Amino acid sequence: MRYKVKALQAGLLQELDLEAANEAELKQRLSSQGLELVSAHAQHRVSFRKSEFALSLFTQELIALLEAGLTLVEAVETLKEKAAADGNRVVLSRLIDGLYQGLPMSRVLSQMPEHFPPLYIATVGSAEKTGHLANALKRYHHYESRLASVKKKIISALVYPAVIISIGSGIMLFLLFYVIPKFSQIYASMKDLPFAAAVLLWWGNLVHDHGPVLFAGIVGTIALAIVLLRTPAVQAALLEAFWRLPSLDGYRRLFSLTRFYRTVGLLLSGGLSVVAAMELAAQLLPTPMRLALTRALVDIKAGQTVSATLPRYGLTTPVAERLLRVGEQSGELATMAERAAQFCDEELDRAIDMFTRLFEPILMLIIGVMIGSIVFLLYMPIFQLAGSMQ
Repeated sequence: MRYKVKALQAGLLQELDLEAANEAELKQRLSSQGLELVSAHAQHRVSFRKSEFALSLFTQELIALLEAGLTLVEAVETLKEKAAADGNRVVLSRLIDGLYQGLPMSRVLSQMPEHFPPLYIATVGSAEKTGHLANALKRYHHYESRLASVKKKIISALVYPAVIISIGSGIMLFLLFYVIPKFSQIYASMKDLPFAAAVLLWWGNLVHDHGPVLFAGIVGTIALAIVLLRTPAVQAALLEAFWRLPSLDGYRRLFSLTRFYRTVGLLLSGGLSVVAAMELAAQLLPTPMRLALTRALVDIKAGQTVSATLPRYGLTTPVAERLLRVGEQSGELATMAERAAQFCDEELDRAIDMFTRLFEPILMLIIGVMIGSIVFLLYMPIFQLAGSMQ
């Protein structure tokens, strides 16, 4: 947030425009510069865009500046100068203040967990020991790119079914609230109606008498469902129920192992120990696999090898087990963990492709049956009445 500040320095009143997350941070910044706060007024601006720290862009630009020869402080100051007066500038200001106080970058980042995930902080912390921050950030950016690619494949596989469901629902609503009420009036003056005609006439009369209420109820239900789906608790519950389906449990395991091995490989490359890397990567696993990893770490701390321990707890695939064994023997466990993630990626790609090929025809069949049933109800009474006239 931007503040218009009046402050005293050596008895002189100064007016300043400063960026700070809140008034407490503003007072701290002024105090560190030898200024005494007199008054501060927040400058509120209307914004239709949610202000979020662009971590990926920050990482890419920081890598470029560090490789160009700038020091860390110079690089962050350069990024702050080009940043707009939004959330990005506030985060960069806090980062610069911490660096000027002599704190390591990982320590400053840990004070802003809402912007920097634990894995990012651990990557920077490991680079501080080796002095190769640009290389560590490159590994993290590659890690995020690979995970984003996997997520994109999963989302892409769900886009087409979502479009089909939306179009099918629209057609159903059009038939139920426009076509059937109009069509059903054909049977209004008839006696001894067939069952299908009676159903159509009943629905047509219901829509005619209470159509706006029914339509508003359906729209309200859809709106409420969308609102609930945007809440983290409902999303987590639905996702957990979705993954419990027998045919999808294997996909979840592959996706979890992909993230786990890629994270472990990243942290091992940064200089962390195997146990520390796995403990940090454990947060990416679903609860059953996380508990299994906790038990596996007990055996690893007792001196057992990773390649022998993880298979016992169902935390590998056959290919990953062999790669980990080779990595332990050659001293390239980080590289082999990344290759294991790549093999899991390939298996996941095949699983997504098979799921898409099976699910899309089934979904089309279900939508077709529902729409066909309504069309059947529309025309079946006519066929029955025509048959009775012969």
